[in-house]
Amino acid sequence: MENEQQTTMKQLSQALDNQQLEGLSLRLIEMKNWLMDDLLLLDQRFSQVGSDGYADVAWDCAKYLVAIPGKRIRPLCVLLALKMGKGFFDEKAQAVAMACELVHAATLLHDDVIDLGDERRGYPTARVIYSNAASVLGGDHLLLDALKRVRIVKNDLIYDELLEVIDQMVNGEALQLVRRGKFDPNRKAYWQVVEGKTASLFRWALRSGARLAGLDETQIEILGEIGLNLGIAFQLIDDALDLEGDQMTMGKMPFADLREGKLTWPLILASERNPEIAKEIQELVEVENQKTLEAVVLQRNHASTHSSIPSSRYVQLLEKIKDTHAIADTKAVAQEKIDQSIALLEQFSDSPSKIALSTVCQTVMSRKA
Repeated sequence: MENEQQTTMKQLSQALDNQQLEGLSLRLIEMKNWLMDDLLLLDQRFSQVGSDGYADVAWDCAKYLVAIPGKRIRPLCVLLALKMGKGFFDEKAQAVAMACELVHAATLLHDDVIDLGDERRGYPTARVIYSNAASVLGGDHLLLDALKRVRIVKNDLIYDELLEVIDQMVNGEALQLVRRGKFDPNRKAYWQVVEGKTASLFRWALRSGARLAGLDETQIEILGEIGLNLGIAFQLIDDALDLEGDQMTMGKMPFADLREGKLTWPLILASERNPEIAKEIQELVEVENQKTLEAVVLQRNHASTHSSIPSSRYVQLLEKIKDTHAIADTKAVAQEKIDQSIALLEQFSDSPSKIALSTVCQTVMSRKA
């Protein structure tokens, strides 16, 4: 792990193909310079997470993940919505931005236990190093920490909406768990999971920043809708990257979602267009489900569960999926969501924050990790 924390802008820049997106990278640099002081403060605050808590293995587990920064788009959304009005990045705003990322980190700790994940952000998952139990409790620590931070803000609407978001995230994970071990290309179930597990937190980030900025209810609703679209697009691109992303840049194995029994949009589209793909995916899900059971036994015996390079069967399946244009069409849906977000932004007066939020939306489509 790097000793020096990487900033939000650096993480976003590394997720782009700089050769093709020089203009976008330039705007990211401008945004970094504009937000430098706030981002440095945010990084400093993240480095202190858990420092006031009990020195237990669960906190060690939580701090381990927080110290491996992702792109941190969610707290950045809080910051940018704040600057859409007359808000300042004071203690209350910092608390909301921190809470947004800590809730996200908590779900990752829990997800890796449920999915038996071995790798996260290019490093061994917290559960591999500290145990499944510590990872679950570490996630609980972060959820409680997030709620305590937001309670200090003393804004009932922001606090109540966060409780609702956590409820949606748990329900989304539960729905995903119920459907595990079988492949049922159900569109309604997919959107319910995506909006609950991913998009709801983006929506809360922008709405909460807008509330702290003193924006009116119409503006809050618009930014919330932008957040919802942004979160959906983010997940759709994740779905596409799961099938065609580079393992070295993504920090996880290809077909990870399928291996974990998760429903994704390109798999739904491909199955609808070629019923044979649905049958083949179901067979693979059953095989992976058996491997998961075996992995649990191996873990109890402290044996390795590291996955190997995808088999020829996965390679063949990927070619069939590509033939249906499902991956390209998934990206097209994501682009529609981003276009909708940018169109909604036109209802706001021109400002650096408006340009910055539009830039963040565009980075979602250009991600390589």
